Amino acid sequence: MVKFSLRFKQEVAEKYLEGELSLKAVAKMYNLCPSSVRKWAYVYREHGIEILSGKKGSHSAEFKLMVVKEVVDGGFSARETAVKHGLPAFNTICRWIEKYRKYGDDAFTRKHRKISTLTDKNIVPSTPEPELTNSEREELEQLRVENAYLKKLKALVQEKTPLSTQEKVSVVNELRQEWPLSRLLIAAELPRSTFYYHIRRLADPDRYQFARALVLKIYHQHKGRYGYRRIKLACRNEGVLLNGKTVRKLMKELGISSLIRVKKYRSYRGSEGRACDNILKRQFDAKRPNEKWVTDVTEFKVNGRKLYLSPIMDLYNGEIIAYNLAARPLPSMVNTMLTDALKRLAKDERPLLHSDQGWQYQMPRWQRWLKSNGITQSMSRKGNCLDNAAIESFFGTLKAECYYLNEYKSVEELKRDIISYINYYNNLRIKEKLGGLSPIEYQLRQAA
Repeated sequence: MVKFSLRFKQEVAEKYLEGELSLKAVAKMYNLCPSSVRKWAYVYREHGIEILSGKKGSHSAEFKLMVVKEVVDGGFSARETAVKHGLPAFNTICRWIEKYRKYGDDAFTRKHRKISTLTDKNIVPSTPEPELTNSEREELEQLRVENAYLKKLKALVQEKTPLSTQEKVSVVNELRQEWPLSRLLIAAELPRSTFYYHIRRLADPDRYQFARALVLKIYHQHKGRYGYRRIKLACRNEGVLLNGKTVRKLMKELGISSLIRVKKYRSYRGSEGRACDNILKRQFDAKRPNEKWVTDVTEFKVNGRKLYLSPIMDLYNGEIIAYNLAARPLPSMVNTMLTDALKRLAKDERPLLHSDQGWQYQMPRWQRWLKSNGITQSMSRKGNCLDNAAIESFFGTLKAECYYLNEYKSVEELKRDIISYINYYNNLRIKEKLGGLSPIEYQLRQAA
């Protein structure tokens, strides 16, 4: 049987009597059965620390008889009566009851010797020892199970160490060969369904071993840019079907998470020319390639120097179809970008080009050039970035997954990385919206 120090019992009793925590909470805190906590608290409150020590003391015959009759005649349980009178263990009362049923009211007033079978044949043999009642037998059996459970627990864990459900299941599973499972589950405060759930897990302890390795591989392959949704799609493309919650759980176990996006730098220079109407009206979907384009300019800073990026995105598949990088946001930057984009158009294709009200897009020369190529110009409302959310989202993704990830020493180094990232974005980075495909893969599959 596990023995606890007096100081430990006092600490547990005082913690429960403070009233801040429930009985089960205190029991869980100290890895004890609730019945032990309840008993120690009651004994400490009613009888003080002397009785709590559990030291055996001598009791008068009158006291023993009174205690026994409370159980036999009064209908109280041995456990309740032991706590009430400050007895260290209720099995002491069980022994007194056995003696009382054998010898009656004189059980504690005189010594009783075993009658030898070799003595006078005229001596009437004693009556058979009466059995315990069913309730008393149940209590005694449960106590033995609890003692066995606590003893095994004490051998496995240190005092006051929080015990996980898996550890409790392991202890119960080890003891179930010696004791009834139902009693062990009561002692451990484990639901039967919980026990069998963990037993099944023990039989297959790492069912996600391959999936875990795949999740980690995909995460590092994309330099931490993928969250659980894209990792789920990437796993599916590898032939491994996983629920999103499972992927999130595996990522938590591996200690990995997607990058936190930093807010985008914004600037506004006011009106420079004629603004166009918002024709796009946040309809960021297209039924065919080169139907709707969106564009904008974003800024990067490296050691006091600046780099500007001007891309065009095709809303059909989210591909960056043309872009230009420059040290200054001059008209030549967007002109070069548009020249590259126009090369992709067939003779009958007349896309819509949407932008914000940036000064580059309000220039009369720019607007005449668009009109001469059959391109319809559309602009966001003043100060409303959500009207151009598709390209703004790309900028946020680019900066979170490339720019903010590294400490660049030069603009040239950043420029190389942006070019590499755009190639990665178009060819490798999958999108949930595209069914787990990259923009190029999606367009090729739709054209097939």
